[in-house]
Amino acid sequence: MVSTEYERRIAARFATFDQDGNGYIDREDFSAAAKAVLAEFGTPARSERGQALYAGGEAFWQGMAGIADRDGDQRISRAEFVGGAVKRLRDNPERFAEIARPFLHAALAVADGDHDGRATVEETARVLGALGVPEDLARSTAASLDTDGDGRVEESEIVAAFARYFTVPE
Repeated sequence: MVSTEYERRIAARFATFDQDGNGYIDREDFSAAAKAVLAEFGTPARSERGQALYAGGEAFWQGMAGIADRDGDQRISRAEFVGGAVKRLRDNPERFAEIARPFLHAALAVADGDHDGRATVEETARVLGALGVPEDLARSTAASLDTDGDGRVEESEIVAAFARYFTVPE
């Protein structure tokens, strides 16, 4: 894949983070994502799981800003996202996954109805839906995350898929 195609695909991922559609990724987008997941599962923001999700969102934001906020204005433009992803993450998708891990871990804990450390495929689809993924795509994506076919999605499956999706190797 040529670099321009790679950059186009990364730019398409930008909208996933820009929760409010204002053309920038900022701290509020991560707070909005956490709030949406908590609302979907009826989890209070002040609960231990709620606080962990907000803290995970903040850690994710800080990691993203460190990679992509080139002008230091506390928001990431589409061009900064593309440039940050292309230049810093293409060769190291594990780094991006590690930045996202606290948020993904906390979202999984919120979704995990029986508290066994794994979410069902249905619970995973609900998380994706809360984050703005259309229902049909959320269901098919959640099913594809269950790589061992046991009907459950584990953190390792989510983190690996996240790294693949957002870093889109050439």
